[in-house]
Amino acid sequence: MSINLKPLSEQVIVITGASSGIGLATAKEAAAQGATLVLASRNEEALKSIVRNLESKGARAIYVVTDVSRRQDLERLAAKAIKTFGGFDTWVNNAGQGLWGKLEEVSDEDHRQLFDTNFWSVVHGSTIALKTLKKRGGALINLGSIASDVALPVQGMYSTTKHAIKGYTSALRRELADEGAPVSVTLIQPAAIATPFAEHAKNYTGVKPKLPSPLYSAESVAQGILSAAETPRRTVHIGGAGKLMTLVEEFAPTLYDLTATMFKNMQLEDEPNQQAGALYEAGEDGRTSGWQGKGRTSTYTAARTHPGVAAAIVGGVGLALCLALLRKK
Repeated sequence: MSINLKPLSEQVIVITGASSGIGLATAKEAAAQGATLVLASRNEEALKSIVRNLESKGARAIYVVTDVSRRQDLERLAAKAIKTFGGFDTWVNNAGQGLWGKLEEVSDEDHRQLFDTNFWSVVHGSTIALKTLKKRGGALINLGSIASDVALPVQGMYSTTKHAIKGYTSALRRELADEGAPVSVTLIQPAAIATPFAEHAKNYTGVKPKLPSPLYSAESVAQGILSAAETPRRTVHIGGAGKLMTLVEEFAPTLYDLTATMFKNMQLEDEPNQQAGALYEAGEDGRTSGWQGKGRTSTYTAARTHPGVAAAIVGGVGLALCLALLRKK
């Protein structure tokens, strides 16, 4: 069965983890393009403010307070979307948390909570969303990471959850293709993104956590997500640096083994940690970026998801080469 996705202006989009970072950036951009939104997170105060702001600009949006680690909350989220708008066209499993600490030092309780939040929320969210998407068609979009391919020291269990999301998403896509289901399934794999992610992370290291450079903007990820909401895509990498890391992991993995200390230090600041983290309770939300700034745009992702941009880049390079050759004559 063919997969036909609607223009964003005709879609109802459900986004988890919508009160900060990538989820918030995606909500803002989707609203700007005319989509109707169902926003979910644990932070009701932030969600109220976000929905008010979007409505003041003419958008249609509702929120549902949701702890994605609880399946019943995700069931309630889907039911609210169906009751209010008759269904939905795209479901984005975006919510997730970070955890800094050596695998041997992190408690079993925290490991399990991280898996409930990052992995099982994707499984439950996907299963629930498919009850609607298989009937009316649409897009299921799961947030993986560069860590779906490259295991990061100090973020070992986070990397494990993202590896699991990649495996689950690939298997689900193939099962749906075998059924002929009219559902596009996309894995989004961002590199390091300048969001409050590190600020919200549970942290065992004793020092302030940070994300390794280069950092890309949450808006770059939002563009990748929304391109997959309109055009079926298997995988969308955000950031050329991240794509390069996956290639090195594939063809020269021992390089990462030899530079483990460097990778660890790139994720830690030389100052004490003063953040409680948000693994169990909602953190401070309402921002797309974190303390490390807004991040850069991703030319690589724009070229991969928008043919016009790729053509412009190729044309620009070609023109520059022609001018250089003419100057030599």
